[in-house]
Amino acid sequence: MQGSYNPCMNAKTLFTAALGLTPPWLVKSIDFDEAKGEVNIHLDFERGGRFTCPACGSKGCPVHDTTEKRWRHLNFFQHKAFFMARVPRIRCEDCGVKLVDVPWGRNDSGFTLLFEAFVMQLAAHMPIAPLARLVGETDMRFWRIIKHYVEEGVDRIDCEDLENLGVDETSARRGHDYVTLFYDLDQKRLVFVADGKDAETFDDFDEFVWEHNGNTVNIREVSCDMSPAFKKGIREITHNAKTTFDRFHIAKMLNDAVDKVRKKESRKDKTVKGSKYLWLRRPDRLTAKQKEQMSELSERFGVLAEAYRLKESFRDFYEQPDWASGRGFLKGWIADALQSGIAPIIKVAKTVQEHWHGVLRWHVTKINNGVMEGLASLIQAAKRKARGYRIKGTLRIMAYLIAGRLDLQLPT
Repeated sequence: MQGSYNPCMNAKTLFTAALGLTPPWLVKSIDFDEAKGEVNIHLDFERGGRFTCPACGSKGCPVHDTTEKRWRHLNFFQHKAFFMARVPRIRCEDCGVKLVDVPWGRNDSGFTLLFEAFVMQLAAHMPIAPLARLVGETDMRFWRIIKHYVEEGVDRIDCEDLENLGVDETSARRGHDYVTLFYDLDQKRLVFVADGKDAETFDDFDEFVWEHNGNTVNIREVSCDMSPAFKKGIREITHNAKTTFDRFHIAKMLNDAVDKVRKKESRKDKTVKGSKYLWLRRPDRLTAKQKEQMSELSERFGVLAEAYRLKESFRDFYEQPDWASGRGFLKGWIADALQSGIAPIIKVAKTVQEHWHGVLRWHVTKINNGVMEGLASLIQAAKRKARGYRIKGTLRIMAYLIAGRLDLQLPT
C-alpha cells in the first residue's frame, strides 16, 4: 500500500538534515509569518532525552526544567530565519543544575553559530554600523559577537617564536585615546594592543608575552620611532634587543620640516599656498604639469627648494650598498643639513645625529617596516570608514580583527 505524501514531515526531515541536528534534537515544526517576512523553525528534544553536563562532561544527565530561547539564523531566501527552542537545564550529580549547550548556537548570543560566522567574515572588510543595518540588527549586538571571537582568538596567540618586534602608535580619534601596537615582523601580524603610548605599555606587553608562551628576553631586534617612552620601554623589558629606528618615521619628520618651511614662506608670499602636497611627493611621482609648477616655485622660494632637496636626498641613505657606505653618507648628509641654516631641517639633522646608531643599524637588519606600515594603514582605513571609534576597546577589537591573523575557529 502506497504511503501518503506529507510535505510538512518532509520539510522537517530536510531541515533536520540541513541543520546537522542529532538526537535528541529534532525539528518540531516550521511556520512562515508572511506579514513579518520571518521563517520560524521550532526545535525540540525527544521525550526522555538526556544530555551532557556542560561543566564536567558527565553524560546522561536528566532534564530538570526548560527555558525558552530564540536565535537569529542566516536568511531563508530573502526572509529572516529564527530558531526557537526550549533549552533544558539538566541535573548533574556533581555540578547541580546547569543549562545545557545547544549545538547550533551560544545560549547567551541570540544568533546561531553560522550567523556569527557570516558576521565575522564581513566585519573585517566593512564598517559595523552599515553591516548591522544591512541585515536589520543593531551594531551593539554585532560588537558583542565580534568581541567574543576576537578575545578567544587573542587567547590563542602564541609568542614562543617572537624575535623581531615592531612598535607603533595610533589614536581612536584625532589626538585622543592613544594605543600602542606591537607587531611580530616575522609572522606579519599584530600581537598586542596596549592602552596609552608611554613606557608602561611595554610592561603590559611583557606580561602578555609571558602569558602566551613567550619571553621578551628572546627579542633580538626592535623597529620603532624615536619616542623616549619607546626607547625606555625597550631597554627595560628586552635587555639584549637592538633598535632600528623606523625609516617611515624619519621620512615623516622630514616632511613635517619641509611643511614648516613652506608655511613660513607663505606668510611672506601667498603664491606658495596650495602647494603643500607638491613638496611632500617624490620628484619621480610628479606629473609633467606638477614638475613645471615645482620648477617655478623653486626659483622663487630658494630656502623651501633647499629643504625639499635635503628631504629627498635622505632617501639615498637607504640605497647605499653596505653599512660603511651608509655611515659615510649619513655623516655627509648631517653636515650638509646642519650647514643649511634652515631651522626645521637642522632640528631633524640633530635628532638623527642623536639616534645615530639606531638609524645606521638599518644597514645591518634591513628590517622591512612595510609590513607594519601596511597593517597600520588597514587599521587607519577602518577608522576612517567608521569615522573614528568611540572607545579604545572598540579600536583594539578591530585592530586585532584586521591585523592579528587570529585563529578565530569560526563554525562552518
